[in-house]
Amino acid sequence: MSSPSTRARGRPARLDRPGTVETALRLLDESGLDALTMRRLADALGVQAGALYRHFATKQELLTAMAERMLAGVPAAAGDGPGEGAARDWSEQLADLARDLRTALLARRDGARVFAGTHSTGVNTLGFAEAVTGVLREAGFGDEGAARALMTVAGFTVGHTLEEQAAVQPGNEDSADPERLRRAVASGSFPHLTASLPTLTSTDFTGHFEFGLRLLVQGLRAVEQEQEQP
Repeated sequence: MSSPSTRARGRPARLDRPGTVETALRLLDESGLDALTMRRLADALGVQAGALYRHFATKQELLTAMAERMLAGVPAAAGDGPGEGAARDWSEQLADLARDLRTALLARRDGARVFAGTHSTGVNTLGFAEAVTGVLREAGFGDEGAARALMTVAGFTVGHTLEEQAAVQPGNEDSADPERLRRAVASGSFPHLTASLPTLTSTDFTGHFEFGLRLLVQGLRAVEQEQEQP
């Protein structure tokens, strides 16, 4: 395969959406979202920046396609085979879907930042949404409740992962600094924060996520029980 440096003069690069998205994701992993520009992507593909706009009218459209690609396989990873779902409580299925969404976002540098604010209608994103709402509707939630629960689960998972990735991002001066927090708390009268510092400064992000997820599921279970009451 000829590279941009060896391609015959005047021969344009052949662009396609899937290949462009994969290259954009590679650049994202290498340098992060802030460094991902349309010009840099065009350079990596060996084309003029204007050529990209034939496939993606805006950078936001590109980010939406990247977010869609990141969710490939998420419902399948959490789903059960035919007949197996009935053997598992709906709360376990829902929690697994939330965990798989977090895993997919963590698999890419700044994955949550890319995903946040996008509104893909691709098969991967809709497949995840279908899996979540399906679990909830089969558990007895109404259409409105299932939809609101979907938005709540997605919002919690993306928000938590956004904070998690920001906290561990190399070179981020605004990232979480346990020592800075300890000094700030010690400089004033914050007895409750002082007692909670071991947890507040912990980098056990999975533990933090699981705690929040458990609260969310318990809240949904309470809603389900209210619906069952005559």
